[in-house]
Amino acid sequence: MNQSSVSLFRSRAVLGAGFMVLAGIAFAALNVVAQELAMTLGFPPASTAFWQYGFALILSLPLLVRLGLRAMKTDYPFRHIFRVLLAAFGVQAWVTGLVTVPIWQAIALVMTSPFFIIIGARLFLGETVGRDRWLATLTGFIGAMIILQPWSGSFTMAALLPVLSALLWGGSSLIMKNLTHHEPPETVTVWLLVLLTPINAGLAAASGFAVPEGLALWLLLAAGLLTALGQYLLTLAYNAADAAYVQPFDDLKLPLNVLAGWLVFGYAPSGYLWLGATLILVASLFLMLREAGKEAVVVS
Repeated sequence: MNQSSVSLFRSRAVLGAGFMVLAGIAFAALNVVAQELAMTLGFPPASTAFWQYGFALILSLPLLVRLGLRAMKTDYPFRHIFRVLLAAFGVQAWVTGLVTVPIWQAIALVMTSPFFIIIGARLFLGETVGRDRWLATLTGFIGAMIILQPWSGSFTMAALLPVLSALLWGGSSLIMKNLTHHEPPETVTVWLLVLLTPINAGLAAASGFAVPEGLALWLLLAAGLLTALGQYLLTLAYNAADAAYVQPFDDLKLPLNVLAGWLVFGYAPSGYLWLGATLILVASLFLMLREAGKEAVVVS
């Protein structure tokens, strides 16, 4: 392996992009599980969210035990609480939307989140949003719209639920990025897992609490594992690079979820799916190479 390859893999731009892509893979698998629970088994969405994050908390207990109470130590408790509230309502909107919206359509809609995040990163975090970042994000969004075709007759009001989740998750991601400037990724992840369970419990109780059995129980256990893994990878991504930079790599979740939906449910979106997916992929790779090149210039 030559020196340039070593430098590439040590680049924080590449690390941030890599962690975001791995998180996307975990969340793609999670979405398949959630849609199986909602559409095939008819398990209530609010209860799905509760058990999903409840099991994620249980599966994270070895990490909690290893870190001890020091993992909860923070000077910004209200930021953690507000972030988790946004994430909780985002999860509820997302899981409810998956009852009627196919995975590929839901993902295309939730990809509006980069606009919320990039604008918020500029307004609230003071990050520089240059031409390359705006261009990559806009290209990714155009790719999503080509796939979605919101002007078609198949577009319904239920599809707005993923947009609402995008707004809520965008706010949660901005607070996460702010917190990673002051605290380690483990603290940010642990606060999310600890607080989401009681919040989701209250929301599930309000809509009729359901206890999983059989296949639903195993699927929710898998959802909990994927949730814990995905959230930690997401935190590592935001810790490695700017929010405005790593966010376009979240667009790669579209082809990942389309593939997962096709393999598991037989969904085969018509139209210009692969044109849109290609735009998203090209935009993400372009941004990563540009950012890595800037880092190399600074180091030299």
